[in-house]
Amino acid sequence: MLPIEEFFPLLTTPRKIIITTHQKPDGDAMGSSLGLYHFLIQFSHTVTVISPTNWADFLEWMPGVNTVVDYEANKRRCHQLIEEADILFCLDFNVLHRTKNLEQPLTQAKCTKILIDHHQQPQEEAFNYGISNTGKSSTCEMVYDFIVASGHGDKINLDIATCLYTGVMTDTGSFRFPSTTASVHRMIAHLKDIGLQHTPIHDHIYDNFLENRLRFIGQALLHRMDVLYEYNTALMYIPKSDLVKFDIKTGDTEGLVNYLLTIKGMRLGAIVIDRDEERKWSFRSKGSFDVNTFARNHFEGGGHMNAAGGRSSDSLENTVKKFREIIKQYENQLQ
Repeated sequence: MLPIEEFFPLLTTPRKIIITTHQKPDGDAMGSSLGLYHFLIQFSHTVTVISPTNWADFLEWMPGVNTVVDYEANKRRCHQLIEEADILFCLDFNVLHRTKNLEQPLTQAKCTKILIDHHQQPQEEAFNYGISNTGKSSTCEMVYDFIVASGHGDKINLDIATCLYTGVMTDTGSFRFPSTTASVHRMIAHLKDIGLQHTPIHDHIYDNFLENRLRFIGQALLHRMDVLYEYNTALMYIPKSDLVKFDIKTGDTEGLVNYLLTIKGMRLGAIVIDRDEERKWSFRSKGSFDVNTFARNHFEGGGHMNAAGGRSSDSLENTVKKFREIIKQYENQLQ
């Protein structure tokens, strides 16, 4: 994988470009994709954002989201777009399998592939150019850096600023996580100078849910949470019946794992949700406990040191039982 700076000279020649991200895109995935989209179209490129799956309703307000193509709902069209593409940007994922059913078409694509990502252990051999920086707060911050470093910072408009702010805000936990460096604040200051209005973005992301989600969270906190004080760990397990009962949609469980770390003394929060095809894990930690390694070693996952995900093909009951056994190995690290 060549340094992304070597791609800069190709920016100004109009091409057919695809931008894609991980399945069930969050604020950073959609924000970085649309931020890059609004940048590239200024060079007369033909640009299409393809999402591997659907996305949360709280992202529907974002500038340009109406142009995003859902792969699962438009496979034939997406296959044709990928086959005809000259350039493919892959944002906010480190390995191609995180695009779910889109993995094979992306692997087979003959076009130039570019990675911009901040997760650990990237699949470098799959890309022609790229940058992977785990020290960055978000892929949105990296897209901002990409635009500025390319010499075209003057093209950052309000649409780009809105999209990039969304991803930085969500991936830094509204600027409270350790990844919120001085460079993040300098970026936000620049976006504010352009005219960014940050309060409406916060309202769209965090204050835009239906009543049933709040009742679902109450059910989860009251009946689906165990606190393992001997391991400074809080565990939550959500059966499929709860998702059906409260009509939970994509994005409604976003951020639920963070509640677990609000309990005094907790160093690890883990939530597993019973999805149709698999059980999906989210892990969050405080301090030096590395959930990226934990997820990779035990639950076919990975991510960042203090935030990671995983999966299991076992039943919900068995995967929870497995977690309870595994966590005993980490008693000393979690003290």
